[in-house]
Amino acid sequence: MLVAFSVAPSGADGSDSVSEAVAAAVKVVRDSGLPHETTSMFTTIEGEWDEVMEVVKRATEAVSSRAPRTSLVLKADIRPGHTGQLQSKVQRVEEHLDEQ
Repeated sequence: MLVAFSVAPSGADGSDSVSEAVAAAVKVVRDSGLPHETTSMFTTIEGEWDEVMEVVKRATEAVSSRAPRTSLVLKADIRPGHTGQLQSKVQRVEEHLDEQ
């Protein structure tokens, strides 16, 4: 499965910067060893249900430890039997664009 998620603190110190807390979440993802990609808005990870959800939980806890309130947005593509989709899905779209 692929899970794209965004986790951010709110109600902290009045600053509009969330990069320090987000970096703590991304470190959890990187340390997990699961295939992943971080963009400006989301981090996407690939793996089995339990392992992916455990990483999302730990990343959320890393942010929650830095703020009194945490926001989590999650989107999942659950497709049993498929791996390597983190890059393959994008590659298929690029192939269609090349045909146009």
